[in-house]
Amino acid sequence: MYQKVSTDMNFAQREEEVIKFWRDEDIFKKTVKLREGAPAFTFFDGPPTANGKPHIGHVETRAIKDIIPRYRTMKGYDVLRKAGWDTHGLPVELEVEKMLGLDGKPQIEKYGIEPFIKECKKSVWKYLHDWEVMSDQVGYWVDMEHPYITYENDYIESEWWSLKKIYEKGLLYKGHKIVPYCPRCGTALSSHEVAQGYKTVKETSAVVRFKVKGAENTYLVAWTTTPWTLPSNVALCVNPDDEYVKLTFEGDTYYMAGALVESIFGGKEEKPVIVETMKGKALEYIEYEPLYAVEREGAKFHYVVCDSYVTMSDGTGIVHIAPAFGEDDARVGRQYNLPFVQLVDAQGCLTEETKWPGVFVKDADKLVLEDLKERGLLVKAPKFEHDYPFCWRCDTPLIYYARQSWFIKMTAVRDELMRNNRAVNWMPDNIKEGRMGNFLENVIDWGLSRERYWGTPLPVWTCKCGHVHVIGSREELVRLGHDVDPNIELHRPYIDNVVLTCPKCGGEMHREKEVIDCWYDSGSMPFAQWHYPFENKEQFERRFPADFISEAIDQTRGWFYTLLAISTCMFDTNPFKNCIVMGHVQDKDGKKMSKHVGNTVDPWSVLNTQGADAVRWFFYNNAAPWMPNRFHAKAIDETTRKYMGTLWNTYAFFILYAEIDQFDPKAHPLDKVELTLMDKWALSRLNSLVREVDADLNEYKIFEASRAMTDFVDDLSNWYVRRSRERFWGKGMAGDKEAAFATLYHILETMSRLTAPFTPFMAESMYRNLVCSVDPTTPISVHMTDFPTCDEKYINTELEQHMRDLLEVVVLGRSCRNESGLKVRQPLSRMIVSGATLPQDLCALAEDELNVKDAVFTDDASEFMTYQLKPQMRTLGKKYGKLLKAIGEKLATLDGNEVVAGFEKGELLRFELDGTAVELEKDDVLTAPMQKPGYVVATDRGVTVALDTNLTEELIAEGFAREIISKLQTMRKEAGFEVTDRIHVTVKTADEKLARIAEENAEAIAHGVLALDVVSGDAPEGAYVRDWNINGIDATLSVRKA
Repeated sequence: MYQKVSTDMNFAQREEEVIKFWRDEDIFKKTVKLREGAPAFTFFDGPPTANGKPHIGHVETRAIKDIIPRYRTMKGYDVLRKAGWDTHGLPVELEVEKMLGLDGKPQIEKYGIEPFIKECKKSVWKYLHDWEVMSDQVGYWVDMEHPYITYENDYIESEWWSLKKIYEKGLLYKGHKIVPYCPRCGTALSSHEVAQGYKTVKETSAVVRFKVKGAENTYLVAWTTTPWTLPSNVALCVNPDDEYVKLTFEGDTYYMAGALVESIFGGKEEKPVIVETMKGKALEYIEYEPLYAVEREGAKFHYVVCDSYVTMSDGTGIVHIAPAFGEDDARVGRQYNLPFVQLVDAQGCLTEETKWPGVFVKDADKLVLEDLKERGLLVKAPKFEHDYPFCWRCDTPLIYYARQSWFIKMTAVRDELMRNNRAVNWMPDNIKEGRMGNFLENVIDWGLSRERYWGTPLPVWTCKCGHVHVIGSREELVRLGHDVDPNIELHRPYIDNVVLTCPKCGGEMHREKEVIDCWYDSGSMPFAQWHYPFENKEQFERRFPADFISEAIDQTRGWFYTLLAISTCMFDTNPFKNCIVMGHVQDKDGKKMSKHVGNTVDPWSVLNTQGADAVRWFFYNNAAPWMPNRFHAKAIDETTRKYMGTLWNTYAFFILYAEIDQFDPKAHPLDKVELTLMDKWALSRLNSLVREVDADLNEYKIFEASRAMTDFVDDLSNWYVRRSRERFWGKGMAGDKEAAFATLYHILETMSRLTAPFTPFMAESMYRNLVCSVDPTTPISVHMTDFPTCDEKYINTELEQHMRDLLEVVVLGRSCRNESGLKVRQPLSRMIVSGATLPQDLCALAEDELNVKDAVFTDDASEFMTYQLKPQMRTLGKKYGKLLKAIGEKLATLDGNEVVAGFEKGELLRFELDGTAVELEKDDVLTAPMQKPGYVVATDRGVTVALDTNLTEELIAEGFAREIISKLQTMRKEAGFEVTDRIHVTVKTADEKLARIAEENAEAIAHGVLALDVVSGDAPEGAYVRDWNINGIDATLSVRKA
């Protein structure tokens, strides 16, 4: 009836069998078809790039992204789970450059754009197989047969449509701005890309003196953190409203901010002498000699300008201005009509106009500092540490660089962005007003264009006359273009050759050569995956906005932002309703995983050894999804053992006995059996759990749900099953045995469905053996069943509370036994409990569990507790002097409870010592609670348990008998007997006391180990024999199958 279940923890091997079953039976497709026409639930899958290998972080994201769609499917929803691939952008280009041995844009163009992008298209799928295998192995169910692919014409056409709409709203424009620029990749980056690449670096700044024209030995002291920009200097800037000083120092005269003099000239023997103070405005238009000769015909520059952005927090209060390399510099340059000097080329190297042509800017810092020092112009070169942006793709330091780019005017929709952000249920909630809210509050225009090759082409055509046209569809392209192939591939270089006729002047219009930010691709997926608005209008409207998305925290300023930005521009709404923001996976020491450090974890090694369910459960159960996870094999083993191992062993226990008794759940329905108190409690706990987990998953509380399930499984195994074990051993199928089978079957069947979204492989194995093996009419997969529902009629909150109280008493009782060194197998006469009460039937459970003859519940702790009494030296020293020692001895003989009770009533303690009357008040006696001799006490949260450890001969004898039973049970296992095998037992010992105990308790011993007889003497031939030390007495036991 049932397949035998191995109790080993080799989940990975069993998962292979489940994957094969899913594949052979096409289970995923069947789950989708099953819910067609049901209410919609939409999940957006953030597209990975298939030209990079999956890592352990991707396993986490897939685990979190998979659980909610599985849950919603089982709740009866038609869940959209469409896979997607992010196929454009620099990562692909860099991979292909490396493969082809190219280095930079000039070599790409020499190689040829067309063959280059063909290689890019092939490279996109380099690790596709790895992604597919990993997704299968993790149990990540998405539709990979019909994915959205960002390089396909349909997808690009939808993006073009959106850009045309954005242009028509006046939000797409071309501007000459200072942008974050990667000299290696030769393109600008958007603000959300920059946010992903910051590193903490140590660099050297420069405090430089600029000689004032026409004034002997007089200088302006300026500060910069980028010495490489000094050759491009055109002005110095002061704050017009702050106080500046003219000072003399070592024979020279200097101008700088008064508040910063000490930081520059302090710590030297000669002190600077301030000769004049003035506002910054007074320095405006003072001319100075340039550090480096720069000629710009007709331009006036190299003088002091004013702007309030200059601060007094550090430096000198005078900053150098290079409009080509900073947004504030550029703004000030426009205000003063300063010339545009850009002595750095597109590869990030200094130009021929400088002393160091061809040197990369970051390498030029040192050379500029050395040159200024040699010329006596370097005042100081302070080292400093700061966060600096690096290219998130190629790891090159970025520079702020003036470029012409196309922008989306996000600043114009800032309020709408903020409103739509607040409509999202962010998890954790602090993302809303914190990381995302702060980013949106300071949003800048989106630098959209990229001077690259492999990407969605910018659909903008321009004419020399200034006319601009944005193409929004292939139909429009064919209609307006000259001889355009209707099947043209919408990529460079093909699209570069399309020429339009200008409607204004009749001239030719050519496409702007840039491609767009690949983050625009992924942010367009809500509509572009459907080729909306050209088709699938109903599908898009039914599936937008998404109910759920999830990615790691770095996507706050990546995919999350671009989804929100495009949705706000296009539809003025939030594109998703609920978002779980995941923390990063760390190593066991809490450090970021890095190939360079060598602390990364190969996902295959973990999945192939510990299994996908184990890894999934770790990510659900270890911490809330947004917390960092310290990932290592030992941590996975621990979480797996506590939940999966415990549940699996409970399931294996049931199958073992269900197969022996051929238990058919259809013949023993739960509502027809006579439930015991333990059954009723277990079913109440189960239904309370179902209610709790359902509510938690409905609110995306994965961690809380998993913790509740772990607690339940612990109670199920270590309390219900352990307390009910003997009920499965009886003959026949009636009474409490029937109830035990029916109850445990119902619990395990429910748990197979409850755990299905969390541990889909183990759930499938359990369900198919528990359900499909006995009822062929049921769904063939647990993932085609409904999520469990809470049956309120089984819930008894009072019983659950009483059982919680009982378990607390049991824990304290076990603590007492551990402290006293008395094993649970040694019976004790009684247990006294204070601070809790239990119904009579639960009292009997407590007595049996702790192996005590009687449990007494009382509010009077005086029976097992008293007080240690000592004299208070501080108050009694002067009064009684030499009698203090005698007073202490006297107090030690008194009943501590009576003394403390008297003090509480306001009474004095009176006695006589050596003819001296002694009177003690409450403050004269130090009291400390202590347990009475013969008792061991444990207390926690107001509940106290005391065990009477005084042993009688009868109790000792019973303890020996239980020890014998324990040893014989061990021998049964070692001998390889089946759980139902009957046996013969012999006991041989030279100790008369032990021999007598064995003989007098033979019936109890036989019952405990399924023995037909227990006799004294030598072991018969063929028996399994073992020598034991039983409570200090040597004995030889034997077992032989009957």
